[in-house]
Amino acid sequence: MAQVAHGDPALRRVIDEDRELDGLDEQGLIDIYRSMVLLRTYDERSLVYHRQGRIGTYAIFWNHEAMQAGAVFALEEDDWIFPSYRESAIGLLRGMPAHTILSWWRGHPAGWWNPADYNVASICVPIGTHVPHAAGLAWGKKLRGERACAIAFFGDGATSEGSFHEGANFAGVLKAPLVLFCNNNQWAISTPLEAQTAAETLADKAAGYGMPAARVDGADVLAVYEATREAVDRARAGEGPTFVEAVTYRAAPHATADDPSVYIDQARVEEQRRGECVGRFEGYLQRRGLLPDELRDQIRGDAAQLMRDAILRAEEEPDPDPELLFVNALASPPRSFDTDLAELRRILADQ
Repeated sequence: MAQVAHGDPALRRVIDEDRELDGLDEQGLIDIYRSMVLLRTYDERSLVYHRQGRIGTYAIFWNHEAMQAGAVFALEEDDWIFPSYRESAIGLLRGMPAHTILSWWRGHPAGWWNPADYNVASICVPIGTHVPHAAGLAWGKKLRGERACAIAFFGDGATSEGSFHEGANFAGVLKAPLVLFCNNNQWAISTPLEAQTAAETLADKAAGYGMPAARVDGADVLAVYEATREAVDRARAGEGPTFVEAVTYRAAPHATADDPSVYIDQARVEEQRRGECVGRFEGYLQRRGLLPDELRDQIRGDAAQLMRDAILRAEEEPDPDPELLFVNALASPPRSFDTDLAELRRILADQ
């Protein structure tokens, strides 16, 4: 039975060891912290907006910020990111406006973007189906002789999906410059890890596809950064894909429609919340004298104001034209579309 023990000594860590990383200066450390606070603020405010009825059902990523910020900071701007719904706000780290992502959760067309503008693919809701897409794009970069690589984020449950295995096999055979990043929070909605796999670790799955793997503490942003940077360096050197398993424990509901009290280990949740990733990194920076209270408060304030402005901007978007439901559905639309659209307009006008 697969188990992940709390405090597993096999997991790579940096913060608890007070290690310093080569190539990461003081400004880089502050930039990572700023990214984590931005993501945390986005997540916490989005939960509030959902409760206020201002956005729809929302997938919470509280305490996953270290995985997202650490991994993205190891990339370059030309590299591509393929997020799942748990990484819905990762575009913020590439300069995407927060109101765009909030509009996505509101079901508004303004929430869609051209992936080429940010090298961030569309948010993937089906489990694991973006892994072959990421592998294909990475292979295309290799065929073109380009330096860029791709990273695909997915949860532990995705490693039980055929799409993951197809994408991993494709990348391994063709040595595609791809990072397969698994945020193993040990729950696929309410299905525990031990019901997902008989493997000792999810990283063990990488061996079947001829790629190396790294296991890191998913709440240690610097360990995530270090492992991802090594994976990216391998990809750029033509050595193919790497599997990164970032291990944590989900400390929030799967989504706003979920009631985890019926299945989750609440004591373990409380333990995880006490060691959450933003606070751990904040303590690391303070021990090194890099984060005075004034700078910390400024970073938090900037993120809070950005979110206040973003929700107002999202709510200012005009109602979308219902024609959008029809205009791009079929290359040769049937004649009934005209009457269907007219009937839909009539119904909406009566509401």
